[in-house]
Amino acid sequence: MSGVQERVTDALYGLGWATVKKLPEPVARRLGRSIADAVWKRRGKGVLRLEANLARVVPDATPQKLAALSRAGMRSYLRYWMESFRLPAWSRQRIAEGVEVKDVHLLTEGLAAGKGVVLALPHMGNYDLAGAWVTTKLDTPFTTVAERLKPETLYDRFVAYREGLGMEVLPHTGGSAFGALARRLRAGGLVCLVADRDLSTSGVEVKFFGEATRMPPGPALLAQQTGALLLPVTLWYDSSSIMRGRVHPPVDVPETGTRAEKTSVMTQAVADAFATGIADHPEDWHMLQRLWLADLEHVEERPA
Repeated sequence: MSGVQERVTDALYGLGWATVKKLPEPVARRLGRSIADAVWKRRGKGVLRLEANLARVVPDATPQKLAALSRAGMRSYLRYWMESFRLPAWSRQRIAEGVEVKDVHLLTEGLAAGKGVVLALPHMGNYDLAGAWVTTKLDTPFTTVAERLKPETLYDRFVAYREGLGMEVLPHTGGSAFGALARRLRAGGLVCLVADRDLSTSGVEVKFFGEATRMPPGPALLAQQTGALLLPVTLWYDSSSIMRGRVHPPVDVPETGTRAEKTSVMTQAVADAFATGIADHPEDWHMLQRLWLADLEHVEERPA
């Protein structure tokens, strides 16, 4: 991305946070749907990639069904952005009433045990809203990690936005994040990590909807090293103003095996939990990038 493109991108995000949060909620919803439909009709790379990913999730879907799913997926994705731009202006009551989570007792009981909890989430629903709900409704601060975006001013915007919602945000790069997360967990804290797409070269290979991909080892490694509870979580929208979620059963550390073997087993269990939630609500999985190894290898082998 050139310097001019970076500045334009930063300005657009800034405009979103400055203006969309002032709109009445019904107006923001309609605006999001209109933008989503316009983008979907253009059939750009993101929409086509979303459809290709959804074809793995719903392998028996007809082209018409995939098109309908991708349109619903873009509406869900833009709903995420409209909500995110408006979240700083939401009242504590609006945040608390905007999320309903099944089996949240697994989280609260895990925190009460004092060993720390790692929540692993896919790119699904609105994890910023879920985070705001945790800090507001559950009155529980937590630590997360953010990808370093370019330009730096855009990364700073996202950090300030999430810190304003009560989160502690660490940069993904730099090497110090893992140690800081481990310290938070040993102190009985909560760590939340988006974990369905590997951003490093150390991802663990897993089977996901029947095909190979890589997912981050961080959640499994943190659970092994600190004794924290590892809980997968999936999120989805219903037709109202409510976002719903489910805390899946804990992923236990295997009793035998090397560290690498344990990490592999645990990461596969996280992937399986993600797959369950995504299969139930595929339109709310916002994966507009290449994910499976077959797609990534095709890009790597293509001549420059």
